Amino acid sequence: MLHNELERLKAVNRFLALKISREEELNEIVRYAAEICNTPMAAIVLLDDDTQYILFSIGINIRETPRKNALCNYVIEQDEIFMIPDTESARHSLANSAYSELNTRFFAGAPLKTQEGYSLGGLCVIDSKPNHLSDIQLKMLAVLSRQVIHILNFDFSLALLQEQYFEAKKSEIKLRSFFESSVSCHLLVGKNLEVLAFNKTFSEIMRVNNNVEMRIGNSVTEYIDDLFMPEFLVCFKEALLGKHIKNESEMIRGDVKIWWNYDYVPAFDADGQIIGVSYNAVNISDLKLKETLSDAKDASLKAIAYIQSHEIRSPVSSILGLMNVFKTDDYRASKEEMMMMERAVMDLDEKIRKIVTHAASHK
Repeated sequence: MLHNELERLKAVNRFLALKISREEELNEIVRYAAEICNTPMAAIVLLDDDTQYILFSIGINIRETPRKNALCNYVIEQDEIFMIPDTESARHSLANSAYSELNTRFFAGAPLKTQEGYSLGGLCVIDSKPNHLSDIQLKMLAVLSRQVIHILNFDFSLALLQEQYFEAKKSEIKLRSFFESSVSCHLLVGKNLEVLAFNKTFSEIMRVNNNVEMRIGNSVTEYIDDLFMPEFLVCFKEALLGKHIKNESEMIRGDVKIWWNYDYVPAFDADGQIIGVSYNAVNISDLKLKETLSDAKDASLKAIAYIQSHEIRSPVSSILGLMNVFKTDDYRASKEEMMMMERAVMDLDEKIRKIVTHAASHK
């Protein structure tokens, strides 16, 4: 256990020291987490030996707290999401005052696990009142936590790529295995479109999808799809001018649609001269799925709200009006009045069934 904790702390410190380039995306994930889970607070948290670091957050003003008081201590010990619907009722099982720092009554955290299995911290959602997450909310929180790790790994791989390339140039050795473990695609392209370096992930995609083998020195035009080539060349030329270009697009292979985020980053030599472009791609399909589910949920809620505020009002008004008539007449009613009441009740029942059917079809 001690060895595992030491290795975990090494991983945490590695990411704490990392200069993160995709802060906007991580802040967006935090906002998505709060929106999906319907909580006023959410945060990306890392835990070192004695401190809880709140790197990105919404609804939280503090940036660090003592680790001994952090509920995220429970998160890093789990493989699944850790949730406390009401800290008051769970007070006897919580160590110290782990819930007091942020006036926490509700807490849920998805662990941020590296490929090696070390839990760095968590993607957490917090409320000052009791709450509970549905199955779909728990699933989406888990998806977002995996996206956080993908982005952190991407930035780490990118920083390592550039650093190691400079070292390789100085010592006249080939850039090869330092970024092979990345799940993202990395490709280093020279000013004349020659391939300088690539990682295993990129090579495997070219071999499986395009039936070609990557080779150092070949023109990158041999590996880029003809439909994508115009966009690639425009972004490549912009990056050679010193600009950092980011965009995203979808790729369809058979019945499978994959969304990719692309980065074109100028690559510099030891003297600060641009010698090529670092082209990087990360699969963002999980995040796109979350956006689609969130949009569908919003549309469903709006439709239900419309039915409730417009269509139900009419039969309810009719029933209330008839009840006033009955009261006035000492609760005696004619056959016609009872038939009117029956029609209003049936109309209301139909509207309610419509809401239930609509909600069930959009779960």
